[in-house]
Amino acid sequence: MLIKHLPAGPLMVNCFILGDEASGEAVVIDPGGNVPDIVSIIEEHGLGLTAIINTHGHWDHTGGNADLKRAAGGRILIHQAEEARGFKPDGYLREGEAVVFGPHRLEILETPGHSPGGISLYFREVDAVFVGDLLFAGSIGRTDLPGGSFEVLVRSVRDKIYPLGDETRVLPGHGPMTSVGQEKRFNPFVKGVSI
Repeated sequence: MLIKHLPAGPLMVNCFILGDEASGEAVVIDPGGNVPDIVSIIEEHGLGLTAIINTHGHWDHTGGNADLKRAAGGRILIHQAEEARGFKPDGYLREGEAVVFGPHRLEILETPGHSPGGISLYFREVDAVFVGDLLFAGSIGRTDLPGGSFEVLVRSVRDKIYPLGDETRVLPGHGPMTSVGQEKRFNPFVKGVSI
């Protein structure tokens, strides 16, 4: 099992490359740029790209989509509410579904607030959640952009992320990794939000 983190693009988005060496299948989450580096990692591990997953449609997270698809294949997947942000995906992601690579599953959680169709991806077998720009270590994503809402974002954190458990690792779209418990205790934006 490969889980590789690569800061990508001009805003240093946390791009994640997940691969299953046994099946040879890989997925990439939020390829904001640095496509040659992403392709190099995929090829180094003998993997084939099956999906390019965007947690939301902002340019810093989707900037490498087209080049990565041309170089390595893979279907571009995003929530339908994000399609209006300038590109046509190959498929849509909805809560209750999962992206599968080899025997592994990324469970889709609809977590709007930073953007209308923001999603998080819960990787249950390693107890980690990829949250895009919903939640950061000690902060949250902007809610002043079109379609953003502070109230909706806090509800997404409260209803979808907090119930995963204090030990769940939170892998945000920018900055360092954190945990659900850490954010419950110390994040000034969502501290004390009850579930």
